[in-house]
Amino acid sequence: MKKFSGKVLFLDRSDINTDEIIPARYLTEITKEALKPFLLEDLTLPSFNNGDFKSKAVIVTRANFGCGSSREHAPWALEVNGINVVIAESFARIFRQNMYNCGMLAIELSKEKIDYLLDYYSDKDTSIEIDIDNDKIIVTSIEKTEAIDFQVSEFDKTLVKEGGWVGYADKNY
Repeated sequence: MKKFSGKVLFLDRSDINTDEIIPARYLTEITKEALKPFLLEDLTLPSFNNGDFKSKAVIVTRANFGCGSSREHAPWALEVNGINVVIAESFARIFRQNMYNCGMLAIELSKEKIDYLLDYYSDKDTSIEIDIDNDKIIVTSIEKTEAIDFQVSEFDKTLVKEGGWVGYADKNY
């Protein structure tokens, strides 16, 4: 199973689309590794530096993350850069399922919880660990550690634990 913990990249904006996650001009690449240097290349946010993601493993963001086209390249670009968890208010439906199909976590939290995480933690060195078996997000900064409940369907949990759809199919079919 993949690692579901690490430093957090806070992206304080809704509607981050798949072209901002991995620009369409790189879709001719045929390996995940070839996508690695181009993650978030076209994302513009006032507090975002394109190199900010290099030591991060978790993204916390706002609503409708992964909107746009329905390609798998966006989760692949995250995965190859060590980001296996995205926590948001909501996801584009196909992006969300692509995350689970790749054995990655797309966790939805209420607007109030996302607001809290962004307001309280975004200016701090923050880590998150996911306890998938107990549906807990453990958030840690120098000031405190706290647990936040989340829900993911049992089938999506199984996909994640099996490493994605291919691992699940190999085990069950």
